[in-house]
Amino acid sequence: MKKKFLISILGPTCIGKTDLSIFLAKKFQTEILSCDSRQFYKEIKIGTSMPDREQLFHVNHHFIGHLSIHQNYNAKLFEIDFLNKVRKLFYRYDMLIMVGGSSLYEKAATEGLSDIPEINKKIRDNLIFNFKKKGISFLKNEFKKFRTKEKYTIDINNPVRLIRFLEIIKSTGNPPSFFFKKKNENRYFFSVIKIGLIKSRDEIYYDINNRVEKMIKIGLLEEAKLYYKYRNLNSLQTIGYKEIYNNFFEKKNSLIDTIEKIKINTRKYAKKQLSWYRRDSNITWFHPKEKNKIISFIINKINNNKKVGNTGFEPVTSCL
Repeated sequence: MKKKFLISILGPTCIGKTDLSIFLAKKFQTEILSCDSRQFYKEIKIGTSMPDREQLFHVNHHFIGHLSIHQNYNAKLFEIDFLNKVRKLFYRYDMLIMVGGSSLYEKAATEGLSDIPEINKKIRDNLIFNFKKKGISFLKNEFKKFRTKEKYTIDINNPVRLIRFLEIIKSTGNPPSFFFKKKNENRYFFSVIKIGLIKSRDEIYYDINNRVEKMIKIGLLEEAKLYYKYRNLNSLQTIGYKEIYNNFFEKKNSLIDTIEKIKINTRKYAKKQLSWYRRDSNITWFHPKEKNKIISFIINKINNNKKVGNTGFEPVTSCL
């Protein structure tokens, strides 16, 4: 059987991952799988920068808008769905493209997540009770007790993630990261090639600010308002929506202040993404404009990894 390859496109938000994924999918005549956990939800298109109709028309996408914000979903369920999907697609293709900025979901797809033991329900109920009574400050203080021992990367302004972290570490004695382990035995049928996209910090911040302004112009405020009554759902604990809900609708701060808050939090998120990815030595980094270099790298990587026969991937002509 021919060796199969998954091209994983990584990088901070607003770096150009979607455009590159579509470009590569067209070049290699294949399909795209998303590991962007927020683009799974069909209701929140604008704030998640979901690919538009034209982009979806030109290349088949999977795991885009396939869930409702009301559905419970997590990285472990995604891992199961992802493996089932790629097994089917690899019967038709020798290469698939995966793209997204959700690092945990990318890890679930390429390496696998271990099963977390059953959580003590009393611990969970106690955390939720105290959160409702004392607010997020209670969760932050509880988190700090564990952070003194080891540095954990988590969005401390997201109560859902704080509760999840605390219920796991209090129930098992170990943080969620303890249960992440490689499961390459389930991925024997494909190899992963990781492409990272990077720009200067000024370029990234400039693009983020422009994207936020564009989102507001095309209706982010109106989209957020539609789902305001569901604001406590995990699916809506997303940059853009939570600032509008907390800063604009509830605290009655100005729209200008809220937009600036979204920009700041998006820049912080991009920084966290880069910190995560830089720990992965398997990622090869490129500027988004280096499309020819990326294509050549992929072809060379495939040729070096092939064991028998022809890969079926031939060099392509310049497109820049």
